[in-house]
Amino acid sequence: MTAQPADVMTLLAAHRGIVLKIAASYARSAEDRADLAQDIAMQVWQARGSYDSARTFSTWLYRVALNVAISHQRRERHRRHAPLDDAHDTLVGAQDVDAEAREQLEHLQRAMQALSPIDRALLVLHLDGCSHRESADVLGTTEGNVATRLNRIKTQLRRQVGADA
Repeated sequence: MTAQPADVMTLLAAHRGIVLKIAASYARSAEDRADLAQDIAMQVWQARGSYDSARTFSTWLYRVALNVAISHQRRERHRRHAPLDDAHDTLVGAQDVDAEAREQLEHLQRAMQALSPIDRALLVLHLDGCSHRESADVLGTTEGNVATRLNRIKTQLRRQVGADA
């Protein structure tokens, strides 16, 4: 059973945090994050007929949002190595972080930017508390694949962040 358009928009508003997290993970500047969030909302509206209200809305939203974000990243690939701007200020209040912690956060963000779009999507889902099963549903893979990829991502991030420190 598909949901009514008003239902989908109400659910989108209730789950806005998912959209903002994904936009923050895939776009560098505040302006790009706002544009990406708007693109995601537009795609949710356009795809509203495919949402089955018998299923979890957040899983469907993650799938739509991540597809839009990955497509956005592919279009913006030439900007991939531009310096980080205030992305970390959005995720963590910069005034609350000392210089060393801020530097560590920047190293981590550079390492995350180096991940493939799918691995970054998986990491976002993991950091947002999604189970392996939920992540597998969103990404269209198996729980075993999610577990394996997460272990590899964690190892890669540890190596990169340690090498940058």
